[in-house]
Amino acid sequence: MQKKHLLLALLVTALWGLNFPITKLGLASIDPLLLTALRFALAALPWVFLIPRPQVAWGWLAAYGLIFGVAMWALINLGIEQGVAPGTAALLVQFSAFFSLGWGVLLLGERVRRQQLLAIGIALWGLLRIIGDSPGQATSLGYWLLLVSAFSWSLGNLIIKYCKVQQVLAFVVWASLFAPLPLLALTWMEHGVAPFQQLPGQLSGQAVLSLLFQVYVATHFCYWGWNLLLSRYPLSRVAPWSLLIPLFGTLGSVLILGQGVTLDDAISMALILAALVVGQFRWRSWRLGRSAA
Repeated sequence: MQKKHLLLALLVTALWGLNFPITKLGLASIDPLLLTALRFALAALPWVFLIPRPQVAWGWLAAYGLIFGVAMWALINLGIEQGVAPGTAALLVQFSAFFSLGWGVLLLGERVRRQQLLAIGIALWGLLRIIGDSPGQATSLGYWLLLVSAFSWSLGNLIIKYCKVQQVLAFVVWASLFAPLPLLALTWMEHGVAPFQQLPGQLSGQAVLSLLFQVYVATHFCYWGWNLLLSRYPLSRVAPWSLLIPLFGTLGSVLILGQGVTLDDAISMALILAALVVGQFRWRSWRLGRSAA
């Protein structure tokens, strides 16, 4: 990757990591499905009237919007509501890196290098350590919801690669248009009209700031940056960067929510960081460089 794209990947993962504890602040007062619906409504409106529709078929826009809004972020919010800590939630979603690598090999003809296989093993070790050491307050349903959201994210990555999206921000804005109505319908089916009636009294300053961060930082900016990287580099090169998200998510949980980090957590996160380094570094080129020197 070019240096500017390396910095973009680092910034996007840092902001996405912070989004998990910041989302937790919004979930403290607003129903998770309704909060997700508001997020994607604001991500789409009024911007669809200002930004031309990308040159992508309506079907792909709808598919990405439903995967992105309903099958991914709604499930993440529901998982956090079920009791999964934001840092652990950020970590479980990173199983998408393994799913994405698999899609890249099976459907896009990409090759996985030996060091990437080693990186998968190291990262999986770190992920399982944190899941095993997680406090017992998170429900099994919450864990499964987050794993399904990880699989959904990998499908979204695959759509970006298949469509060869060029107008990245426009794609995110227009795809977001398809998420609010299903989410509002699911909210009504689950809880009736109560969440809608209670919403005006729940829009505290903390909830509004959480929602605005989710819309303009985590959705508009971060998905613009992430999809830009996917449009320029192989899926197997971009996906492993998402492994940094739980590191920033845990740090954000410490700073924003006051949650502590144990020695075991630190070791597990170090394993994930090591996996990223192993997966991104081209060892063969480094050895050839040393031989030439």
